[in-house]
Amino acid sequence: MIEPLLLTTTRIRTMHGDNVLTTATGFFYQHDARLLLVTSRHVFVDELSEHHPDRVEIELHTDRQNLTQSIRFSIPLYRDGLSLWRQAEDNGGAIDIAAIELERSRLPQTAHFRAFTPQNLLNSAHPVEIGTSMLVVGFPLGFHDDLHHLPVVRHAISASSFAMRFQGNGYFLTDSRTHRGTSGAPVVMRNAQKSKHNDLPWTLLGVHSARLDTTRDITIDEALGLNCAWFADVLPTLAGARASN
Repeated sequence: MIEPLLLTTTRIRTMHGDNVLTTATGFFYQHDARLLLVTSRHVFVDELSEHHPDRVEIELHTDRQNLTQSIRFSIPLYRDGLSLWRQAEDNGGAIDIAAIELERSRLPQTAHFRAFTPQNLLNSAHPVEIGTSMLVVGFPLGFHDDLHHLPVVRHAISASSFAMRFQGNGYFLTDSRTHRGTSGAPVVMRNAQKSKHNDLPWTLLGVHSARLDTTRDITIDEALGLNCAWFADVLPTLAGARASN
């Protein structure tokens, strides 16, 4: 049997018309009746790099018995000049997480995927200690099992205090080897207890955003190898927020 965790995550292609702009990672999150595609906000729009896709494409499995069968599913990002995606915020302002609601009626009837739910979010009974082992599930440089359309995972550890916002921002640090294309990947921790409502034994901790670097001499200093992951506890609020303008 395929590990359910691998079915939570999908490869994103950002598009402008018929032109492919970038690739990234997204994952499915279900809150009550709402099904969301979650990724980094800069996947949907990035003013600094003048990245302005008008739609994204994701890969959906269409046969639970044969994972080689999939389709590309197109999701518009704008309607009548207004964005359809929602941007997360916390007390410090905008953060690099965004989501777009998927219309279930438009999905193929045979679409096969798994979604995180609020039951997968961290609760106070399971603290995250420094150095805790984590996984980053995604598509680094677009690399994946392109026969079965499945992501790969990279090992990570928590590199900052999970109980504190790093430098006052709404993210924590991970120590992991990551690449372009991993933006929007779920950062998860193994949970030994399966919920009777959800058989995904994983706790969703954060959303990988970007590698974090600092001023260094690139001729003699290696990259830090640190990354920022925005806390996933904003997702319930994001699921109920209205689309940004």
